[in-house]
Order: sequence, then structure tokens, then C-alpha cells
Amino acid sequence: MPVNDSFHIYDTTLRDGAQQEGLNLSVHDKLNIARHLDDLGVGFIEGGWPGANPKDTEFFALAKKELKLKNATFVAFGATRRPNAKAADDVLLGALRDSGAPAVTLVAKAFDRHVDLALKTTLDENLAMIRDSVSHLIQEGQRVFLDAEHFFDGYRSNRAYALEVVRVAAEAGADVIALCDTNGGMLPDELSQVVHDVLTASSARLGIHCHNDTGCAVANSMAAVAAGATHVQGTLNGYGERTGNADLVTIIANLELKKNQLVLPTNALQEAFRISHAVAEVTNVAPSSRQPYVGVSAFAHKAGLHASAIKVDPSLYQHEDPSSVGNDMRMLVSDMAGRASIELKSQELGVDLGGDKELIGRIVDRVKEMESRGFTFEAADASFELLVHEEIAGKRPSFFTINHWVTSVERAADQSITTKAEVTVTAKGEEITCSGEGNGPVNAFDNALRTGLTALYPELSTLELTDYKVRILEGRLGTGAVTRVLVETSDGKGEWNTVGVHENVIAASAMALEDAVTFGLMRQGRKPE
Repeated sequence: MPVNDSFHIYDTTLRDGAQQEGLNLSVHDKLNIARHLDDLGVGFIEGGWPGANPKDTEFFALAKKELKLKNATFVAFGATRRPNAKAADDVLLGALRDSGAPAVTLVAKAFDRHVDLALKTTLDENLAMIRDSVSHLIQEGQRVFLDAEHFFDGYRSNRAYALEVVRVAAEAGADVIALCDTNGGMLPDELSQVVHDVLTASSARLGIHCHNDTGCAVANSMAAVAAGATHVQGTLNGYGERTGNADLVTIIANLELKKNQLVLPTNALQEAFRISHAVAEVTNVAPSSRQPYVGVSAFAHKAGLHASAIKVDPSLYQHEDPSSVGNDMRMLVSDMAGRASIELKSQELGVDLGGDKELIGRIVDRVKEMESRGFTFEAADASFELLVHEEIAGKRPSFFTINHWVTSVERAADQSITTKAEVTVTAKGEEITCSGEGNGPVNAFDNALRTGLTALYPELSTLELTDYKVRILEGRLGTGAVTRVLVETSDGKGEWNTVGVHENVIAASAMALEDAVTFGLMRQGRKPE
């Protein structure tokens, strides 16, 4: 029994979410994600379809032994029995019985054309399949939910039959009948009317399962709850085939923060940001920065006007306190920046400008001038922090000076490519010439620079270039355009981003790498020369 049985948060990331293009979950991944979902406090975790494919069968066998859930009930998914057979003899129903899952969700056709064309059976036999399958699993001791597939299309086509599917499933003992917008084509006003009508016409407990093909999966889910549904299905981060399923993170935050309806254990919502991003790491699907509530841009502010107001009261430009979902407010530094933006951003980075109006004014002017040349500090916090330190101290923080560099790329007769770089630097009073090879000129430059400096600064051995992005800023000039390079670097404990801009892509990269290494040494506690 879940923490709150009067209202269900039902997660189907491991089944429906796993159908997303390019998303491939191993059995180990599924166990990992299930534990994260349980930490979030969802009521039900649908594990997949045991018996239908080897991976899900293996996952259920392992889950039986290894998955210890604190909050959630584990659910197996499957279909009703085959036409003109006995439920007790159906092999796939047998796999659901043997799965070890205390609850089962059966999918059944609610659209008369699907019964005819896909199941190739009669409307009455489909109802018998639902009745037999539900009552059989209940007799075997499992709790049963029913997913009424293509319900809204079926309701439009043949309202009486769609309602009969709900009535038969409820009479057979299904706890919840989830109305599925399988093709994702519904809009909130129409959907809420249908849910209201079904509730009026039957005594069944209703749930909702929405897809995002109209961009309305979350809105449709909220509309169904407002109309009386007490069970919401969705996936973490909105994973799912085509345009995805309803994003459970957004739905939960909307219910708890906007409707004051507590649907998770107390304070669990504050884990939403961490868990959303932890699961994104497991799925290897880059999280959307613009995801409501938990995207890294969800509470990011750019315009100077916003920043001025936020200094007075953050709620003036934020619909919720970011900490309610475990997120943070971020100030973006750009050519729109005003004094308040710069002051708030510096505070965020741990640099106190002490309200020095002249200093803040200099930084604002410098940022605007550099952004006019193609720099961007929105995504390069480390380069911005170095700029601030330079304006405070009157000189740039420095551990070394790059005097000269040269790169070469050579293709041999056997088609092999060799890339080399030679860099001359002055550090701690001595001039060092160092060389490196790489899979490209930037990688070779990075290797050469760090090879030369590691003898003086051994901590550089922990630095790793983790991302590299190039953007052409003036496309009309073709290959002669200004190039912006963004570099992400890690020391195993955190990441930072730096920027370089130049007509030459290697020169732009060298600027970004110089900032990356300088900032990395400051992070390690080194004092600049």
C-alpha cells in the first residue's frame, strides 16, 4: 500500500518512458532508476512487462531479490488474456502472477475499431477478456489496475462501449481504470469534460495517462485531476516515445505547490531537482535546461530590470521559491546586464563587490563591450569570475603566461592523421617549452600546456576537458567568421566553463583553455603570482 492511497502518483518511466527513441536501459539501469523514484516518494513504480521480453523478465527476477522499496509499490504490466482462451491458462498472465509484483496493470482496448482491427475479435469477447483477466489476478492475490487504451478516441467513436469497458473492469474488481490518451491528441477542456462524464456515468475510480503530442500532457493530467481523477500516470522528465509522456516532476510540483495537495511524503519534493538530474545521468539523455521547476534555467534571470527587482524581492520575477524543488536561482551575465545583475551574480560566485559603484560600473561596461565582440558569460561563469577578479585587483589572476604556440596537422600516405602542438610558457620565473599530441589541434594544445605546467603545478593532472563547443558568430563571412569556443573542464569534484573568441578557432580555444587552467588552479587553493 503506498504512502497515500487516496491519491496515486504512478510512475511508468521503466516501461513507457523506456520506449523513447535512443533511450536504452540495462537491467542495472532500471534497478538504479527504481531506487531514485522510490526516494522521490512516488506511490507506484511500473517495472515493465515480464514474460514479454527477456530483459524485463530478468529485471523482475532480480527486483524480487534486490529491490527493497520504502515508499512505492512495485507494479508489473501486461495485457488481458487472449481471445477465446482461459485466463488461468494464459502464458503472459502467468508471468504476471509469477512476477512477485504485488500490483498489476492490465492494458485493454477501449476503442471499438481497435477491438475489431487489432484484436480481431468481437466487442463482447473483449469485455469477457477484461472481466476474466482482472478477476483471475485478484483471486491470485494481486491488486489490479486497468489501462483503458485509446480511451478518448474510443469515447468519440462509441461512447456507450467505452463506458462499458470502464464498468466491466470496475465490476470485476479493478481498483483504478486509467483513461489513456494513447495518441496524445487531446486538449484540456475536451478531456476534462470526458472525465467528468465518465465519473458521472459510472462508480469507477479513475486515473489518467497522457502523452504530449499536443504539448498538453501535463495540462491534460491537471485537467483530469480537477475533474475528479485520483490516479496520475507519467514518467520522470517526460520520457516516452514520440513527444514523450506527461512529466511527473512537473505534475507533482503543480499539485503540491499550486493546489496545496500533498502527494509525496513530507519534504520529498525538495529532492526533485537532484533526482531528476540523477536519473538523466543514468538514461544518458541530456536534461532539458528549460524543464519546468527542475531545469537549470527554470529560475535563471538575464535582464537587468529583472535583477533590480529580484534584489528587492525574488518573488517579483519568480513564480515559486526554487528551493521548494531543490533548485537554485541563477543570475545570467549578458549584454542585458545591469548593476544589480552583476552584483547578484558575483555574490552567487562568492565574490563580494562591497557595493562599490565605480567597480560594478566598470564590470558592467566591460561585459557589454566584450559581449558586443562575441563573448558570452551566461554559460561561462569561470571566465566571468576571472574578469571580476581582474577588475578588483587591477590585473588578471595569473599563474603562467603563454608566449608562443604552434599547431600542426599532418596526413600521412597511409591516411593516418597526426596532430601536434608546441607551447612556450613562462611560469614561476622560468620559460618552458612543451609539446603534446592529440586527436585534434585543440586536444594537442591542451595536452601540451598541461604537460609543461604539471611539473610546477602537479594538481593539473586531475583536470580533464569534458566538453568543447564551437559556434560561428557571423555566418555571412563563411570560414572567415568570428568563432566562439566554450570549454567545460572538470577536476573530478565539479565542472566549470570558460569562453574564448577569435577569428581563428585555435586561438579562441587557446583563450578558453588558458582561463580553464587558471580557474582550475584557483579552485585548488593556489594564489596567483
